[in-house]
Amino acid sequence: MNNMVLTALALLWFSVTAPVQAADAIFIQSTTSTQNSGLLDALLPVFTQDTGITVRVVAVGTGQAIKNAKNGDGDVLLVHSKDDEELFVKAGWGLKRLDVMYNDFVIIGPKLDPAGIRASADVTAALQKIAALQVPFLSRGDDSGTHKAEKKLWTATGIDVAAASGSWYREAGLGMGATLMMSTAMNAYTLSDRATWISFARKGNQDVLFSDDWRLFNQYGVIAVNPARHPHVNALGAERFVDWITGPKGQAEIAAFKIGGEQLFFPNATR
Repeated sequence: MNNMVLTALALLWFSVTAPVQAADAIFIQSTTSTQNSGLLDALLPVFTQDTGITVRVVAVGTGQAIKNAKNGDGDVLLVHSKDDEELFVKAGWGLKRLDVMYNDFVIIGPKLDPAGIRASADVTAALQKIAALQVPFLSRGDDSGTHKAEKKLWTATGIDVAAASGSWYREAGLGMGATLMMSTAMNAYTLSDRATWISFARKGNQDVLFSDDWRLFNQYGVIAVNPARHPHVNALGAERFVDWITGPKGQAEIAAFKIGGEQLFFPNATR
């Protein structure tokens, strides 16, 4: 094999195996809510226009997104389970965690409200009413940020929903949009982030029946994956995305994203 062929093969190998640079692309591990709501479709083209960096998104539950990032399958995390995000950073998988935006969780259910949760004093009382009457409740059951929040709320009620699994308490194992579709078909209650509910087109006989409890606060955070753990990550591109989404331009774009005149996410970045 002559030197020209060897050189050509070497260049081909480098082009395939060389790390993606900032001018090319970054991979974001994010939640289904940022994707299903349409937020990322609104934000990312603006980021690309501002920086020249294209973005590829893997939209899964927060738990799976964090696992994927630990495996090095992403440059940035954009998720909503603060305790898990802080553990991710503390264990050295990610760099600094920053707040990005927030909204809230809401309990969706049949408009006739068979459990009578509309008048509940707080979210704990609302869930206790559902359990007492054994009205169908559909959990995402997928280790997402929404599922993690829901489990904390049930724990506060003192009700063991695991023991009720398969009866009035069901687990979908699906993303938020698919869970909303399933809950509509079942005429069941479910916990949803408000953004996905607003953007959900097939509301059927369902409505927001309970909200406005401080325990339903839903914070999103952004973390660049640590290049010391995964040298192949696009560290420069990740840093530029983190700076952009927590900076004035990204925050303004988040605030401007609305459906039917209703704001879905509220920027509250920390730098």
